[in-house]
Amino acid sequence: MDLRDLVPVLLYDNKCYLCTKFARAANFLAGGRLCLVGHYTDLGEKIRSQILDSSALEMFWFIDGRTAFGGRAALLPLISSLLGARSNSAQGRKDLESCGMECKTVKAAFIRSASLLTHSKKITIKPAN
Repeated sequence: MDLRDLVPVLLYDNKCYLCTKFARAANFLAGGRLCLVGHYTDLGEKIRSQILDSSALEMFWFIDGRTAFGGRAALLPLISSLLGARSNSAQGRKDLESCGMECKTVKAAFIRSASLLTHSKKITIKPAN
């Protein structure tokens, strides 16, 4: 898989209502330039196995082609991307919402918001040969 064809990628929990809303809002603010990929899609599983580590499901990820930023570490690169130069390439969306009622509760929203503050990771992507 050549990640350069997909970047910038926002990898998120597509089984979480709040995470899906966050991904949609980010893509709207980016003018549709983000490639939204759910953790539990085929492409999401491929990205997790090839680039990320075992903590991948604990947070959302912003991947710019050179680095994968997770959780709190992804906020600044994501905001920079939203404010950055506009490109005319629109990316696709993958499985935007597939959660049940249990992920729409106040408790679930609190837990997801707290995990954003407590989880952070940065992984350098090795170039393909």
